[in-house]
Amino acid sequence: MIAETVCSAVSAAGLGIAAVTAYRKRFLAAVRIAAYSLVPIGLVLTGVVEWLADTAFSPTAWAGFGLLGLAWVLFTTTRVVERRRGGTRKERRAAARAADRPDAVAPAASAPSLGQGARPAARPTAAPRGEDDFSDIEAILKKHGI
Repeated sequence: MIAETVCSAVSAAGLGIAAVTAYRKRFLAAVRIAAYSLVPIGLVLTGVVEWLADTAFSPTAWAGFGLLGLAWVLFTTTRVVERRRGGTRKERRAAARAADRPDAVAPAASAPSLGQGARPAARPTAAPRGEDDFSDIEAILKKHGI
């Protein structure tokens, strides 16, 4: 009952502020303030405030929230442990079987990763020094008249 009274007072105060704002010719802000001030009384009329008050003082509801929290902690803990171990049991078995095969190749590899080494790539030849280095810069400067 106290919560309903507080919500009604907040709504009345908000509507008063909206009226003062409208008197100052700021109608858009006044309508926005009025909309915000109608929310608490709307929550009272729909019964949300009463439900929240009953939930806040109910030991059964708090026990339910406690169990939900415990379930969340257990779920999070198992996810952390699973990530540290490297996946689910099925994934670990598949990885162990793949490691036992000596001809294991990465799934997207085009050639075996352990084979003849490829030759190192040839280094690109250096551009000749001289006028060619700055020719594009000179062309840009001439274009702009510099």
